[in-house]
Amino acid sequence: MSKRPNIVFIFADQHRHDALGCAGNEIIQTPNLDRLATSGVRFANTWCQSPICQPSRAALITGRYPHELGVMRNFGPDMDSSWPTFMKQLQNAGYNTANIGKTHYYAEGLSEPDGKKDMREHAARVAEFGFDHVVEEFDRYVHAMDGVDTPYTGYLKSEGVYETYRDQIKSIWRLTDQHWNGVTSPLTKEQDLTSFLTREAQSWLARQTEADPFFLQLSYVQPHVPLMGDPEWADYYKEAIIPRGPTSTNDHAAPVWQDYLSWCGHHANAHLLSDDYVLTGARQYYAMISLIDESIGQLLEQLKSQSMLEDTWIIYSSDHGEMLGDHGLMAKFNFYKSSVQVPLIIRPAGGCEQSTSESLAAVVDIGPTLLDVAGAQPLDKIRGRSLLPVITEQKDVHETLFSEIQKQSREEKAPTFRAVRNSRYRLTVETNTNTPCELFDLHEDPYELNNRASDPEFKALRSELIDLLSAEVTTA
Repeated sequence: MSKRPNIVFIFADQHRHDALGCAGNEIIQTPNLDRLATSGVRFANTWCQSPICQPSRAALITGRYPHELGVMRNFGPDMDSSWPTFMKQLQNAGYNTANIGKTHYYAEGLSEPDGKKDMREHAARVAEFGFDHVVEEFDRYVHAMDGVDTPYTGYLKSEGVYETYRDQIKSIWRLTDQHWNGVTSPLTKEQDLTSFLTREAQSWLARQTEADPFFLQLSYVQPHVPLMGDPEWADYYKEAIIPRGPTSTNDHAAPVWQDYLSWCGHHANAHLLSDDYVLTGARQYYAMISLIDESIGQLLEQLKSQSMLEDTWIIYSSDHGEMLGDHGLMAKFNFYKSSVQVPLIIRPAGGCEQSTSESLAAVVDIGPTLLDVAGAQPLDKIRGRSLLPVITEQKDVHETLFSEIQKQSREEKAPTFRAVRNSRYRLTVETNTNTPCELFDLHEDPYELNNRASDPEFKALRSELIDLLSAEVTTA
């Protein structure tokens, strides 16, 4: 290639690692993601650095850990646009850069505004992180807030369907007993937010030329709750039997972890999570993923029609997973595999031999990998590592992975949980009190049902993992 390769980075919100056909799921329909995997590398052991939106996204763009950035919870302080980011490095290397969709670089969006609020005003703030073009959407709850305007609500009003959509969102409002209800959208597939963001991305791509390389970050808002799929895909899954994962709640864990899981259960409306209830939500969750996949197919066809596909690296991942009833929980907020593990597919320009890598990988690795691909200047003092050695040489770049989360509460010193895993074991510790909470053998106990944190036979291993965790927290 005569110029640097183009990069399309597709980043979903709350897509669990196993909701992919190429991951062995025989129920979900993801033919386009599966196609990317057949000409790329699927990383089967990828962790996010915090199983919650804002800290995970802060880690993504900087290659650093959330505690180093001071972003340990949602709706805390805004991210700092002066941070070095991989997008700025791509700009410096001559890339045209765009974000279409959710960033969550600022904390607004949880509460109703006082008066009118046009979320499009945030575009200039988002651009400061390294984007030349921004179309930003926060989440679908924002769309139903009185006085709030976004690019998408403007579109829905032009279609004459805004009030119907708003009323549906309000009927399944977050932090109510309806939070996890699975419902079908009153909008058509073409009117869905995923389709809207895809068209915005296509419009931007159509303006790109061969003169300069481009970087597109397409950040889908779904399959994050509300669990509301479009009518066509919802109809496809309406009779689907989606197996539920383990329902054990590991009640024998340390009291600080039991208390935290109780908080997670309260957020998840655990008292409602019958098998039928979870199945209804899972069908809508799968519907949202399949629409994302269908939209990716449209992007691939457009790149092909513009003779750009073979010059473009395509990466797919997510900020965290979704429990979907596993261990009696919904959402994320913990280090069970359903929450902390995410999909990661990297398809090089021109493709490569299909491979599923068991190497440990992390969301913080995505930025360094993209800079390596682009031949751009790397970021300094980061935790992430380029995954190109894994792709080209099957060479591991991590011996351990790290993730962390702070309880989303107003407590003066809220419990802070950190986890480390190596190729076989995963340990969770509450670090304010240095309390081991969970220790699982991921080979012998892949469903994380037998907690060995207090098992005397695992004392030496526990100490070893605690030392590894301490090193991850303190070593920059």
